[in-house]
Formats: sequence, structure tokens, C-alpha cells
Amino acid sequence: MIKIDGKHFKDERGRTLILRGVNLGGSSKVPVRPEGATWNREGFYDHHQVSFVGRPFPLAEADEHFSRLRAWGFTFLRFLVTWEAIEHAGPGIYDEEYLDYIRAVIEKAAEYGIDVFIDPHEDVWSRFSGGDGAPGWTLEVAGFDLTRLHATGAAILHQEHGDPFPRMVWPTNNNKLAAASMFTLFFGGNDFAPLLKVDGEPIQEFLQRHYIAAMQQVALRLRGLPNVAGYDTLNEPASGWIGEPDLNLPAQSMPAMLNATPTILQSMLLGAGIPQQVDFYELGLASFIKKGQVLLNPQAQPVWRAGAMDIWREHGVWDLDAAGQPRLLRPDYFTRVDGRAINFDTDYFKPFANRYAREIRSVAPDALIFVESVPSFTHLHWGKGDAANIVHAPHWYDAVTLLKKTFVPWFTVDADTRRLVLGAKNVRRNFAEQIARSLRQSDEKMNGAPTLMGEVGIPFDLYNKKAFRDGDFSRQEQAMDATLSALEANLLSFTLWVYTADNNNARGDKWNDEDFSLFSRDQQTGSGGIHDGGRALRAAVRPYPMRTAGQPLALSFDMRRRRFEFTYRGDDSVDAPTEIFIPGYQYPNGCTV
Repeated sequence: MIKIDGKHFKDERGRTLILRGVNLGGSSKVPVRPEGATWNREGFYDHHQVSFVGRPFPLAEADEHFSRLRAWGFTFLRFLVTWEAIEHAGPGIYDEEYLDYIRAVIEKAAEYGIDVFIDPHEDVWSRFSGGDGAPGWTLEVAGFDLTRLHATGAAILHQEHGDPFPRMVWPTNNNKLAAASMFTLFFGGNDFAPLLKVDGEPIQEFLQRHYIAAMQQVALRLRGLPNVAGYDTLNEPASGWIGEPDLNLPAQSMPAMLNATPTILQSMLLGAGIPQQVDFYELGLASFIKKGQVLLNPQAQPVWRAGAMDIWREHGVWDLDAAGQPRLLRPDYFTRVDGRAINFDTDYFKPFANRYAREIRSVAPDALIFVESVPSFTHLHWGKGDAANIVHAPHWYDAVTLLKKTFVPWFTVDADTRRLVLGAKNVRRNFAEQIARSLRQSDEKMNGAPTLMGEVGIPFDLYNKKAFRDGDFSRQEQAMDATLSALEANLLSFTLWVYTADNNNARGDKWNDEDFSLFSRDQQTGSGGIHDGGRALRAAVRPYPMRTAGQPLALSFDMRRRRFEFTYRGDDSVDAPTEIFIPGYQYPNGCTV
């Protein structure tokens, strides 16, 4: 049993826990049947007839993967499920086979002493808006024609764009019409789209009610399993257009400007079937650089289904003038409600998160609730009147490694300040400082809630997949070591992104050409050893204090010398030993203390 004591995780005997694990798994974002890898268009739009049974791996493979994770010291998992996996067939229709399957997998994890928390995963709303998460019918009830989202510029889809899919372009879908509209409706439909109802029910209530009910189905199915610690609220929630100050500009809540980048007004006009010349950006050394313009929706197709509402025109945000030309009527539409300035976190996300916590705990009373807000943008305040026993679960990646898929030990860019950082020692120091900001946010704005870094890791396909050809993963080891050393400097619990059981070198994690997995079938040599197929294990598999009879003070691991140092202040009132994980991978012949 994992408990919270102030800003620390504790076990039932009062020992301080440092939780270490992985996200399981990368391909859980897409269905097994039909093959849902994003490069595959076949069967994509038949979204009611899918199955996620077998994600993260077939039940027959569970012993193999859990024994490997246990040997690597990863005993706390962020277990991915998606709303689509649970409720793809239609509102209120749950996939009972899938719910039975995930219970069986998590029961098997318990046999290996592995705890989990459930992550209702989504990226940019749904597979049909370029990510994963929500069922296709959620976009349809809002009025979208799924088959026109890509052609109208409402989203960029790997299935429609084809290969090569532009690197890290998928987050820009948060700026585009489909995902931005859906998040606006989900969090703020009552204020910003009151005319839009589903069978008489306001769209915001319809969407939130179904989402939370689907996650309750998971909690009901897992009820009684002692290794289920809790539930995340929603992976990387986006604010949609809520709070955007000027609709003549691209959305400011997602700073990544890559590829075709319409303004908010242009996104709305594209959806109405009005072609637009939009700015086109590429990634420079430390910023996004405008390279020209590109014409979107040249076929002048509307994105809305026949008979559906053109949401933002119907709500008076824009219209056509007497000459038939589009006019923006309310450039600040998403910044004020009834004359009052609004704040996304305070007015929209926090009420949702509190509702979610309350309703999940109606069936799982002891569940920890893991909370994350919009990445790298808003800063959530959690007060004494909000749900108790929460965990702050932010994400962090080195921006240069993530976007450029290179790792230069002596160079990075601070993601918050946009400041260039030079020198290997300075880079490592800066990584630790960036992560420390999340801890300060917990202390200063979230009542000192404990922090677990919910996602952190590196892409393995650095330098155009060079390591997959020559077997040299030294750069990946350096990148992973720099990241994990920064986490250790902050004594931070974390779940690495990601372990993908069916990863391969050609297609990575099966989703938008990402490849972050610590394991790959293509790295297996056939030795049959527990570590076979691991990537950059020299850096990733490290000793750490699992349970400390006192207060941890300092933690470090020298990858080159395999020297582990841990300092703690003992607590004589704790009648249990301190336990250190000593990985056989690093110390096959034992270790000297």
C-alpha cells in the first residue's frame, strides 16, 4: 500500500518510498484489431469496430515482460488505457472483454510485486485528430466529419499524410480546429458553446459524464486489487482555445509552431470550407522559423457533417459580411465570460479534476489521484478545499533531444526561459534546475503534494536511427544518464516513457513514428537472457533506494564507474530496514559497500 505523508510517499511501515517505473506501453494508444499503427490507413475510419485487447501485450507474454521490468527495478507502472479502448462502440457501450483483460494483466503484475496507477491516456484528443484517447464518436456528436479532418486542415494525420511523417508535428494538432474545439467543448462548452447539445444535454456535460463513467468502469473492474495505487485525471490536457487573447493569431497555449500553422480564425474558416494561405514553420537551432506559406483545404470542403452546426460561426465568433467575406466579430471570445476574465486552470480544469476525483473515489475510496495540467504553459493552484491525497504528476523532456532527435552533451535550450545553455556541466545542472521547478510548483502552489514525474525519457531513434544500424547506443546512454541524473539530484520518483512490448526499429512505438521504448524485439540477440532486447540499459538500469527508514538527503549514480551514493537521515521510530535495489545488470558479481 502506497500512502502520502506530506510531500513524501510512504509504505505501510512508515518508510519513505522513491517510486521508479515505466509507462506501459507505447502502443496502447492504438487498437490491436484492426492494426492501429498510425502509418496504416486501412480500417482506420471503422472506429466502432475495434479492439484493444492485447495492449500493452498479449496475456501470454505477461510473465516475460513483468519479469524483465522487475529485474530492471521498475516496480511502479503508469498503466495506459484510453477512453476509446473502453467505449469505442458508442456512448454507454463498454468493451467488457477489454476490461476483463486489463484486470488480468494487472493481477499478473501483482505476482511480481509491481504496483500501478492507471493513466487515461490521450494526446491531442483522439486518433482521429492526430493523437489518441477519445472515441471517434465524440467528434461526430460535436458535428465533425472524421473523413474530412485532414483534408480541411482541421488536423494532420499520419494515416492520411503518409510517410515520411514530419518529426514531432503531432503536438501542433492542439492548435488546429478539431482538437482545439473538442478541448474547448469538454472543459468549457457551457460557457463557449451553450447552443450545442447532444439529445438535449449540454455538450460539456455529455462529454465529461461519459469520460468519467468510462474511467469508473475501469475502477470498478479493478476494485479489490491491492497493487492499484490510483488514477491519473487526464494525460496532457489541453486548454483548447480557452484563454486565447486574439483569434487573429495562432494559439498561444501550444508554443510548438511546426509545419502549417493557421491562426485560430483561419482554423475556423478552413472548417467552413474557405481555403486559406497559412504560415509554414520549420525548426531552427533554438526556435521555430517561418519559411513561407502553404494553401490548406484547396478543395473547399466543409469539415462539418451534413446538418451539423458550424460551432463557432453559430456562436457569433465570426460571420460573412454583405460581400460574402469572412469577418472576425469577437477576437477575445475565449477570454471573458459575462464580463469576467477567466483562467483555464482555476475555472475549468480544477472543477473537472475535483469532479473526477470525487466520482472515481465513489468506487475506489482509497485511490490516489494523479494531477497534471497543460504541459509547459499553465501552473495549477491546488487549494485546501480541493481533493485530498493528490499527486503532482508533470512531464519533462529535454526540448533539443525531443525535437531534433540529437543529443549534444554540451548544448541545450532551457524550455522555460528559451535560454541557450553551453558546457556539459552546465547542461546537466540546467536539466536538474528545470526539473526542480516542478518540485517548487508542488511546494508553492499545490499544498506540498508529492511529485512523481509521470513522463520523462529520450527518443532512441537519434541521428536518423544510426544506432539501429551499427549497434552503438552510446549517445542514447549519455542522454538517458543526463536525464536520470537530474531526476536523482532532485530525489524524484518517476515513470519513464516508455516500455513498448512490440516496438521495432522500423516503426518504433507504432504511433506517429515515435520511438522511446527501453525495449525492442529488434534489439534481441536470441540469448534468452532477461536483459535481451534492452536499450541503453547501462544508463537506464540503476541502483536506487526503494524504501528508506528515514529521510533521503542525496542520491547519485556514476554510470561510468558504477558508483552509487545515497545519504539519508535515519528515523529510529521506523521499525523496518532501508532497502536498496541493486541491479544484477550493473553488478553481476555482486557489489562492494
